[in-house]
Amino acid sequence: MWSYAKAGVDIKKIRKIQSDIGKLVSKTHFGFENKNWKVLSGFGHYAGLIEIGSKVIALHTDGIGTKIIVAQLMNKFDTLGIDCVAMNVNDIICIGAVPVGFLDYIALKKPDHYLVRELLKGLSKGAKESNMAIVGGETAILSDLLNQTEENPFDLVGTVFGVTNKKTLVMGDKITRGDIIIGLESNGLHSNGYSLARKVLFPKYKLENCHSFLECSIGEELLKPTRIYVKPVLDIIKAERGGIHGLAHITGGSFKKLSRLNNNVNFNLHNLPQQGGIFKLIQQAGKISLKEMYSTFNMGIGFCIVVPKSKVDKLMQIFDKHNLKCHEIGYITKGTGIVSITIMGRKNMLTD
Repeated sequence: MWSYAKAGVDIKKIRKIQSDIGKLVSKTHFGFENKNWKVLSGFGHYAGLIEIGSKVIALHTDGIGTKIIVAQLMNKFDTLGIDCVAMNVNDIICIGAVPVGFLDYIALKKPDHYLVRELLKGLSKGAKESNMAIVGGETAILSDLLNQTEENPFDLVGTVFGVTNKKTLVMGDKITRGDIIIGLESNGLHSNGYSLARKVLFPKYKLENCHSFLECSIGEELLKPTRIYVKPVLDIIKAERGGIHGLAHITGGSFKKLSRLNNNVNFNLHNLPQQGGIFKLIQQAGKISLKEMYSTFNMGIGFCIVVPKSKVDKLMQIFDKHNLKCHEIGYITKGTGIVSITIMGRKNMLTD
């Protein structure tokens, strides 16, 4: 039976590294008392926040991980830029910030005009969908560092900055007992869990293979670009000023991400939609437990919104206008930041 840790990604060890990083970087947040800016939040949430005058600047950096390997094997790179943009902008909107600018970093083994052009196609498309400008970046040639045997070894990372103010910040502190959790549908795996997905699928299937669980080939399914939630989420923030209590992008670590919003409540996911498709294929191929699946993959829910029950109907109408399917997937109780999920009538605690 496969697990994320067995595939090489041990979330417990990663959390320990992140904790150590947090302790070190927090020491850089002080000593600016005579400046007209200060750090509001520097680690542990979805974005770093710096207050400058009346504005709050949100910053975040992310990449797309081993989804790149699938693209190398498929020799198809024009959608990876969308993933890179999505993994960044979907995070900073979680604190209520509007994406404004983006920087990309492309590391190459050797100069490759075709590859860079294809990556920029996706980056440009993702930026336009996010109403955001790409204002710069870096291309590095690392021939001794990138020693993969694939024809196009590279890495792609992005940094986004956004703008908001203190009044429109959504930090999760308003989440309270009785609130409802709404889940927005994902577009497949997005850009997380690929280390496990590859380990269980590649020994059994070829990328050009079709399967009864899928509507396209396995390779095409794995390269579906991450859904960008910027426009619908910013619409609900604008429509419900102060009425949105929490926002969470479901990525690495899956629904455990909810716990970073508030440690004084519990997140009870009791009505997640049943999943087939690529999730069912991965589970069966790797004999993976349901609990492990829901601890690793987004399982069809790429973004969560926590709101008072009275706001649910209005928000669902907004999402409907964006042709975005959503579900009422859970509720909030008093607690200590525990995330639980009910699978086949059995309640499971998602912990690291």
